[in-house]
Amino acid sequence: MHAPPTDVAALPPQQSGAPGRTAGQPSADSPGAGAGPAWWMWATASGLFLLYMLLSLRTHERLLSHSFDLAIFEQAVRSYAEGHLPVSEVKGPDFPVLGDHFSPVLALLAPLYWLWPSARTLLVAQAALVAASVLPLAQWARRALGSTAALVLALCYGLSWGIANGVGFDFHEWAFAVPLLVCALAALGEGRLRAAACWALPLVLVKEDMGLTVAVIGLLIAWRGGGEGGLRGLRGNWRGTWRGRRLGIAVAAVGLVWTLLAVLVVLPALSPSGSYFYASFLGGSTGGTGGAGGGAGGGLGEVLRKVTIGLVTPETKVTTLVLVLAPTLFLALRSPLILVAVPTLVWRGVSDYTAHWGTGYHYSLTLMPIVFAAFVDALGRRGTTGAGLRRYLAGAAGVCALLLPVYSLAQVAYPETWRADPRIAAAHRVMGLIPDGATVQASDGLVPHLSDRTSVSLYGWPASRPNPEWIVVDTQVPQQRRWPLSARDESLALAGARASGYREVAQEDGFVLLSRS
Repeated sequence: MHAPPTDVAALPPQQSGAPGRTAGQPSADSPGAGAGPAWWMWATASGLFLLYMLLSLRTHERLLSHSFDLAIFEQAVRSYAEGHLPVSEVKGPDFPVLGDHFSPVLALLAPLYWLWPSARTLLVAQAALVAASVLPLAQWARRALGSTAALVLALCYGLSWGIANGVGFDFHEWAFAVPLLVCALAALGEGRLRAAACWALPLVLVKEDMGLTVAVIGLLIAWRGGGEGGLRGLRGNWRGTWRGRRLGIAVAAVGLVWTLLAVLVVLPALSPSGSYFYASFLGGSTGGTGGAGGGAGGGLGEVLRKVTIGLVTPETKVTTLVLVLAPTLFLALRSPLILVAVPTLVWRGVSDYTAHWGTGYHYSLTLMPIVFAAFVDALGRRGTTGAGLRRYLAGAAGVCALLLPVYSLAQVAYPETWRADPRIAAAHRVMGLIPDGATVQASDGLVPHLSDRTSVSLYGWPASRPNPEWIVVDTQVPQQRRWPLSARDESLALAGARASGYREVAQEDGFVLLSRS
């Protein structure tokens, strides 16, 4: 381990190395230049990995994970592990997952699933991917700002609310995007344009919308134009070499063309509906999934409204935008890297699906790497004094500490998170009566516990496989967590199942198991 210069935090970044070196660019004589991650970086990443893993696994064990999305992703990974294209019974009988979202990167989890065929595999993998993203961010921050600043930034990033909600709500393919984004933006911030391109391009395999993010990264590479020393002198960037500009234009073209190809050709070709379902979120109809649905048939006027005033109304969208930038004290706005967040913010803003507007779920997971990379770049480009840097870091840490109790990571400190619930053991006893390979409909919180060994779908979901061999229902789910059936509708559905020939096999602590045989 090589320690950085003791006075690096006290000097403007352009003075902390060789003369003329710009922000974020390590000098040849800097003790920290070119070194691998320091021991404390590994310790920080390991600690965050443990925290993420404990939160995810404990949430799952408490029957608080969901059919949408954990079980869907497990069924996709299980399909890859079994040697065929991914399908999900939760989405519908033999539903082709690649026709829903194009995320072939999930195939990388198949070897792990061979070793441990469980939804827990996905949760542990997500914790590892997100925690690993701390390393390149901390390395870049150490080279630009010093070890102390790097440690504070790594912790603020790793404990940020967007990361917390991402790891606290099931598994998502965006977990693969997090380390790729950090590596690409760190390389871009240090002027390593080819490395930035190499890290950015695999993002197109994570999800169809990531192609737009790749396109913006490509434009920044082109803007940088192959010059030396990070992103400091943007006004003269187009004087850079043609090679750098050509690289950036190529990356931008790949990202844009791939998104158009995926959305207009690949996904419709693979989807049972023959169309890209999520386009309905942008067109004013959500297909009954809970969106606002107010924009259908508005024509050009509605489009103009959505891309103008619609991006900041209702106020939920403004609140989310403020919270996205607040951990960086809004200093991220002073870095061109923040432009990488624009595609995600825009599609969320114009969506008619209300969940896209707020801070819940996983929708801000890919924004945190971008805003913190922009924060590192902005701090380096400002050339602040040691006292100024300390004020910014203290402010960022304060915002992080203020928001931490509000979001998912705080759950690991709650006594009820670790309290033994006898109903969990009862649930597993009842589910244990279902044979492997059976077709099952189950309550939302039970589906992820059956997806590794049965063909399971969601009880009460219209697209679920009809007439399953088994039905298992948790009749004591609290009202606020009931979905898709209300308590009354669930009771009527169970009565109807019994009347149609299903017999009760077991009933324990509110868990009801019915069999068709």
